Amino acid sequence: MTTPNFVILYVDSPERSVPVYASLPGREPVESSPTSAMFVLDKGVKLGLWSRHTVEPAAAAAGGGGELVLALDNALAVDATHSDWAGRGLKILQAPTDMDFGRTFVALDPDGHRLRVYWPNEAMGQ
Repeated sequence: MTTPNFVILYVDSPERSVPVYASLPGREPVESSPTSAMFVLDKGVKLGLWSRHTVEPAAAAAGGGGELVLALDNALAVDATHSDWAGRGLKILQAPTDMDFGRTFVALDPDGHRLRVYWPNEAMGQ
């Protein structure tokens, strides 16, 4: 299997979602229109936002069926990101907590997509 390098999330309004996602990786989209937007992240990975009203073929899926996961450098960064996102008005589903894989929290974007932030514990190879 080849390595996936492009994730597309179906959103209600790319124009509404772009500011949320621009703040996550700290980058502006390289392409943006009323129906879609694309971010280029580290190592060439791409994140697309596509209007669920115009995607072809039509998609029945809605947000919340999976997670976009962002790994950070340490536990303090997880807590700081939580504070930042909560201050930006993102809904927090899980406050920062220590789990068997490391320190983590979960937020929702405007369309209900789950955004997990974590720092792996030493048992995970950090």
